[in-house]
Amino acid sequence: MMCDDARLLLHAYLDNELDAAQSVAVVRHMQSCPSCAASFADYTKLREGMARASLYRRAPDALRKQWSAEKPAPPAVQPARARRAPVALAMAAGFAAAVAMAAPLWFLTAHRSGDTAQWANEAISSHIRSMQPQHLVDVVSTDQHTVKPWFDGKLDFSPRVKDLASLGFPLVGGRLDALGGRDVAALIYKRRLHIINLYQWPVTSSDTSPSTTQMHGYAAIQWTADRMHFVAVSNVSENDLRQFVQDFQDDSVTPLMR
Repeated sequence: MMCDDARLLLHAYLDNELDAAQSVAVVRHMQSCPSCAASFADYTKLREGMARASLYRRAPDALRKQWSAEKPAPPAVQPARARRAPVALAMAAGFAAAVAMAAPLWFLTAHRSGDTAQWANEAISSHIRSMQPQHLVDVVSTDQHTVKPWFDGKLDFSPRVKDLASLGFPLVGGRLDALGGRDVAALIYKRRLHIINLYQWPVTSSDTSPSTTQMHGYAAIQWTADRMHFVAVSNVSENDLRQFVQDFQDDSVTPLMR
């Protein structure tokens, strides 16, 4: 974790708003970074100072009486407004009809947007957890003919595995993981010194184009193809991650077949 990423998370860590993986990453960073540790100490002192009882005073009784005084009753409705009621009701009915017609599309859009953000958030959290010692790979191999058969019997689907070493993305291995309460396949690739986690699982939805989410210094690109959903996560540059996705999608690069 870089200092820029840690500074964005210090306040959330102080307020216990981070998940376990992010909290561990922040703590480890502060252990090796005196600057961020000092900033966190300053934030802690400020929070404690703002919570001191000596900073607060009881409001004067006269002011408290004004706050609790009964508010005057609203004026009676005039007859002229009663005559406008049919027009108001008609406008309200028209507005309600418009909302009802637009609601299915709005709900679908919001639901899909929420799913996209949820998968990105869970995949990035999983990627961070995988960086911990002994969590990255279950099967260590640069050979797709070793990695793909390893998943047999461990998942209810056969993951798509490609050898992209000639394109600058060598395969490192694979592991079992879980996103959204279901088992998924995680393939691990490298880009120089950076790790790329590629998650995949079967879906019933139609194909979608790649969409990118940026969060805490990490990028997540997800798409659906051939009834499989994919999420690629890394802290490489977004251009490099996009290139990885393009190479993985390229049909001229033949995946391992059974």
